[in-house]
Amino acid sequence: MRQEQPVATEDAVRQVLGDDARLHEEQVDALRELRQRDTLVVLASGAGKTAIYAIAGRTMSGPTVVVSPTLSLQRDQVESLRAAGLSAACANSRISAGARSEAFAALRRHELEFLLLAPEQLARRDVVDALRAARPSLFVVDEAHCVSEWGHDFRPDYLALDGVIAELGRPRVLALTATASESVREEIVDRLGMRDPAVVVRGVDRPNIHLAVRVHDKRAKDEAVVADVREREGAGIVYVATRRHAERLAEALRSAGEDAAAYHGTLRRQERDDVQDAFMADRLRVVVATSAFGMGVDKADVRFVLHADPPPSVDAYYQEIGRAGRDGADAAAVLHHGPGDFGLARYLASGGDPAPDEFAALVQQLRQSGPCSRAQLAERVGLPRHTVSRIVPPLVRVGAVREVAHRRLSAGDTETPLARLSEAAAESLRRRHDLQRSRVETMRRYAETTDCRRRVLLEMLGETRDEPCGRCDNCDRGRSHERRRGDPRPGTRVRHREWGDGTVQTVENDIVVVLFDDGGYRTLSLPVVRERELLTPVD
Repeated sequence: MRQEQPVATEDAVRQVLGDDARLHEEQVDALRELRQRDTLVVLASGAGKTAIYAIAGRTMSGPTVVVSPTLSLQRDQVESLRAAGLSAACANSRISAGARSEAFAALRRHELEFLLLAPEQLARRDVVDALRAARPSLFVVDEAHCVSEWGHDFRPDYLALDGVIAELGRPRVLALTATASESVREEIVDRLGMRDPAVVVRGVDRPNIHLAVRVHDKRAKDEAVVADVREREGAGIVYVATRRHAERLAEALRSAGEDAAAYHGTLRRQERDDVQDAFMADRLRVVVATSAFGMGVDKADVRFVLHADPPPSVDAYYQEIGRAGRDGADAAAVLHHGPGDFGLARYLASGGDPAPDEFAALVQQLRQSGPCSRAQLAERVGLPRHTVSRIVPPLVRVGAVREVAHRRLSAGDTETPLARLSEAAAESLRRRHDLQRSRVETMRRYAETTDCRRRVLLEMLGETRDEPCGRCDNCDRGRSHERRRGDPRPGTRVRHREWGDGTVQTVENDIVVVLFDDGGYRTLSLPVVRERELLTPVD
């Protein structure tokens, strides 16, 4: 089947969404920006991100390549595209070799409009060569928060996408995600090499999800979570931090008469698939899971998401609670925590820093041997693979190492002395640790606030709110506060005499939280800020 010729936006909208459909304002903004430049779009789940790239792809002359992280997401997106009468196919490990070859051939002949694949496949030389021959006009990165090395859904293969995009001749890039704080958005733009991109952030709120936090002593917390589950109707997910906690809490729920199962990354793939399939088919009411249970879980009628441990950041929290209430009906998100929980989150967010000579040894090896894989590099320098995985990102940030296609690394800056590059990489890693620890503290701030939880959470994610939401436990208790004229506004740029420039994240009660460019998140006393004029606007 020959690919249809590009059409006007209005015709593409009718084909993708139907004759009487109208685009939402955020979709219009995203499509307008995408006509001119690379674009990062942050929209809530179910807000029509797939429609954006489908419409954009129909209005461009070449085929569209979509990087999607899970097989289930790829399958769902292909079915949606085909239902609109568009030619689409997957090229993943569950497709036969013959079907994959035919898909690439059809793409090259421009008989296929949309090809969806996982980032891991772009590590293959033959795949990149086939894509380059097809001359794609649009390169879409779905679930783009996976590029953030501090995100709970981080996928190392996303780091090589910039090199792939360059090999394909720099087609227009569209990055899509359901939630990303300012620091994660900046990392997405940088990691994908997006050029002067537009950033469209709209409507990340999910007002049908009621937000609440409950505090317990350590011994009573699991009992409280079990009791919470038993009081609720419908399907639900309980998130925990560790495999052991998942197994223990799932057993406690089963002992209480609940249909529950654990899900974590150390289960065999078939076991994980069985749990997910049972949950999706309503044969299992509750899944107790680590963050491994995430993307691709698109069950519309999840009525509750509980957290028995705090996640490491508000980005992770919002991604996970966003799996509730996708049908638009009322749902609940409750964070259960107790003493020491945020200490555990800090521990999980930290780690021993590599020694300076380890940075230097890695760069020296790449300078001598040329491009190689992480596994080859680990063997050559005599370091464990997990250590190399920790060393590489800061070396990439300072330009000492380049991520290239096919999961390989090469030397970057070959002029600067190794000692200076190693020192810069070590400092970069220390700053990243500081930022991640401050993200944990920001999650603690959400848990401990007596102000409107939704307003605090959304402002941490870059969406300003003035009015209380009326749909959280603090609003239920009448605790939420009105804003005072003249106070710092979320989203504004400010300067501090000691910490430099930053962006106001949220203002609540007598607290203002600022994300400083070089110092991470800082929590300041609002009365002291007012009295001493600690924050001045940056033009």
